[in-house]
Amino acid sequence: MKSILLGLALFMMALTSQIQAQDLPEQQVQATIELLFEGMLEADGEKVSDAFQSDAIMQTIVKNEKGEVSIRTGSLEAFVNSIGSSEPGRLNEKIGGYEIKIDGELASAWTPYEFYVGEEFSHCGVNSFQLLKTAEGWKIFHIVDTRRQDNCVE
Repeated sequence: MKSILLGLALFMMALTSQIQAQDLPEQQVQATIELLFEGMLEADGEKVSDAFQSDAIMQTIVKNEKGEVSIRTGSLEAFVNSIGSSEPGRLNEKIGGYEIKIDGELASAWTPYEFYVGEEFSHCGVNSFQLLKTAEGWKIFHIVDTRRQDNCVE
């Protein structure tokens, strides 16, 4: 009887550890976003590129001197090239948390951030990521962010 109980206990422990070892979809989405920021910090354009769909849209909400708001669209290729030509450790986006929602193959993530160039604070804001679950894993297909220099927590 003791050996049956011991065997059952060992089986349950193995099953529990196997379930815990599998990443939850939220963790997979977060890992994709973290890949982007690791690549930025390491100045690794290839790592940054791996986080995105090849036709991803990159946008920023901007406000001009008159206070008029518009959307500026950037190029993923130009972004990846600028990261790859930077110095490692120079571009540091510090994330203040992740709010992730998933429905099937679509994920949305909201991430407040502070951005530093070297040790110097540059700006803060929020990233809004849209991700698609592909055969290769989660990929960012749209990112829009805000950028400001006030009302930031430093």
